[in-house]
Amino acid sequence: MPRYMVERSFPDGLNIPVNAAGADALSKVVQTNSEQGVTWVHSYVSADKTHTFCIYDAPTPEAIRQVAERNGLPVDNITEVAVLAPYFYH
Repeated sequence: MPRYMVERSFPDGLNIPVNAAGADALSKVVQTNSEQGVTWVHSYVSADKTHTFCIYDAPTPEAIRQVAERNGLPVDNITEVAVLAPYFYH
């Protein structure tokens, strides 16, 4: 399955509470994603919490856009990516 990096902007900052409510919100995102065959692998968040860089496995970029809309999440850019690590060359 293709892997994608999804860039998102949150002008007011991304604020997910570190408690049961936050865990529930993220579980709902994962559930909605699974309905379109989209798997959220992990995300990186900028220090000021205004940008995220999320890694997804998905059948198509359109599947990512569809679940993002259902989850109420912005999408600035979707790029198909592959892993490149320095350890491959040793």
